[in-house]
Parts: sequence; C-alpha cells; structure tokens
Amino acid sequence: MLTLYYHPLASYCWKALIALYEHGAAFEKRLIDLADEAHRAELAALWPPCKFPVLRDGARVDAESSIIVERLDHLHPEGRPLFPADRDAALRVRLWDRLFDTQVQAPVQEIVLDRLRGGGGDLGRAHAALATTYRMAEAELASSTWMVGEEFTAADCAAAPALFYAATLLAIPGDCDRLRAYFERLVERPSVRRTLDEAKPYFRHYPFEREIPARFR
Repeated sequence: MLTLYYHPLASYCWKALIALYEHGAAFEKRLIDLADEAHRAELAALWPPCKFPVLRDGARVDAESSIIVERLDHLHPEGRPLFPADRDAALRVRLWDRLFDTQVQAPVQEIVLDRLRGGGGDLGRAHAALATTYRMAEAELASSTWMVGEEFTAADCAAAPALFYAATLLAIPGDCDRLRAYFERLVERPSVRRTLDEAKPYFRHYPFEREIPARFR
C-alpha cells in the first residue's frame, strides 16, 4: 500500500494528491505537522530534507512532487499517463511543470513570507514573475484545452495549486480570458475539486484566507 506523507494546505502536496486521484490509486494518507517534533522526526527518517510530499511504497521512498507524479505513471501503466508518450509533448509538460513551480509557486512563497514578516520587502521581481507567467500561460492556451494539448497532464497537476494560491495574491488579469477559463476548468476537475474540498477545513490557517474566493471556503 502506498503512503503519502503530506499536509492538506501544502501546494506541492496538492500536485501529488491530484495525480493519485487521477490514477485512482489506492493509498493511505499520513498528515504531517512540521511544528510537531515527533512528526518532523518521522518525516526526516524517510527523507532527511524533511519536506513533503513523500511517497512510501514498502521500502521505497520517492520525494519531490514532480518525481512522485511521474512515479505514479510507472505504477499505473494501464491508465492514461500524466506524462505523454510523445517525447516532444512530454518535454512541454515538464517545461510547464517547472514553470509553475519556479515562476509561480516560488514567487508566491516569497510574497507570503514577506507579508508574514510585516511587509516592506522588495517584491517587484516576485510580482513580475507571476505577471509574466500569467501572460505566457494565456498565450499557450490559445491552441489547447489543458495546459499542454487536449489531455489533462502533469502540467495541470502543477498548475492547479500554483494558480489557486497565486490568485489570492495577484489576481489573474481581466484580459487573460483563456487563463481565467482554464482555471475554472481546473477547479471543476474531479481530482482537483476533491483536493480542494479536503483542504477546506485547513484554509483558516492560511494567512490570507480572506483572499480565497468564498466558493472555495
């Protein structure tokens, strides 16, 4: 039995959860509270950097959300893969997976930390990174239903948490119609909706809960 070590608020954990639900995988959840020393020790024993998500499969341990998503493709070869068989398409999926992690999630974390510290930091680069990626995604969606092509992929697993939290800090521009419509498709996807519903009880711990649209709370 697979075991996912995670927290329901953690955006990178959402990527793994969405992939698990897409595959219909059987797994157990182990919620980790990093403020709890026993929990930290348990996670560190599996993965010394003490970061989640971590997926345990017997004696095997996989860490880092993108690796876990790809590992799930290997575990469920009978299903539709989240990384396409076509090499060029797979590279495009990996590109957008990395863009959502580095150009959306990373700036989001920077902005959140600055606000928690009372503000005053220079967030110009963080806001610019978000705005640039919004525009890039808007252009990419000109010829596709999902982030890469017509099938839901690992790029969409990455997009869902990244865009959800980013939009609480810097709204998707009104003229990015395709991106806004894509976000609506994302949050109505059963795997994403399930992940959001499971996170709801924990949203009160998100420092900017008021910025989360009421329909998600």
